[in-house]
Amino acid sequence: GCAAAMRSREQWLEHPQGVAVAAEPLLEWHDGTRAEGVSAWHPTVSRPLEGLRVLDLTRVIAGPVATRFLAMLGADVLRIDPPGWEEDALLPNMTLGKRMARIDAKRLDGAARLKDLLAGADVVVHGYRDGALASIGLDAQSRATIRPGLVDVSLDAYGFTGPWASRRGFDSLVQMSSGIAQIGADWAGDDKPTPLPVQALDHTTGYLLAAATLRALTMLRVDGLGRSVRTSLARVGETLVRGGPLPIDGPLVGRIEPSVPLLTPWGEARMLPAALEVQGVPFETAFGPAPLGSGEPVWRDRPSRASEPT
Repeated sequence: GCAAAMRSREQWLEHPQGVAVAAEPLLEWHDGTRAEGVSAWHPTVSRPLEGLRVLDLTRVIAGPVATRFLAMLGADVLRIDPPGWEEDALLPNMTLGKRMARIDAKRLDGAARLKDLLAGADVVVHGYRDGALASIGLDAQSRATIRPGLVDVSLDAYGFTGPWASRRGFDSLVQMSSGIAQIGADWAGDDKPTPLPVQALDHTTGYLLAAATLRALTMLRVDGLGRSVRTSLARVGETLVRGGPLPIDGPLVGRIEPSVPLLTPWGEARMLPAALEVQGVPFETAFGPAPLGSGEPVWRDRPSRASEPT
């Protein structure tokens, strides 16, 4: 199993990694390469990401929340997983609106196929540790060269500087390390770790990266430059903690009228409403969730240019 020592907030702020994370920006932005030619993505008011190609190299919750949000706005999201990787309990929720395929990128032919997909993508979202993609010839500079104008979005657990920059981790471990679980224990009057519910760092990071992706795409259409943007679960946690305690002033879960039942490989499901509303923009997908590796690693043909005003 995986574990992390539970530190207090004060201990984390004095720890070398806590110091490094606190000094990092919430979102670290860099200009990318200039796009070549005219964009093949033609947004409309009702489907702003229709025809946008998103290469999804994420796992578990944070990255998949970001790419699911993009899929709900019309993006063609293609998720790639390695052979043998499964996330059984999460798949009905985190694969909604996406196509799933497998590639063994440790093989020469698999790495070449992944590079071909990247060359045809508009956005790549990845959640691997720093250096993982570089090991198969897909470091940041190579990604920007293979796909000029690429929007490159990424996250990791403990940040991109400091002694833990390459450390593996996930939401629960970061909450233990950074003092959040100790704050929860103090609030609950318990000596046991009390992390935030529903993997709050994961979900917050996912929506933040989705918003950053939309901002990068807007900037791309203005000046023709791709962008890279990244954050970490630890840095997002730092922002949440800095906000201070908030009163619980209402029910955590309200009654929601169910939508039309959705048929999935796991049975009938009902979707919760989207996390936000945008006038005139329905958050919906053309298809439901599916098992990992259930599709082919190819891009769909882009739709013809719509007549609806942008």
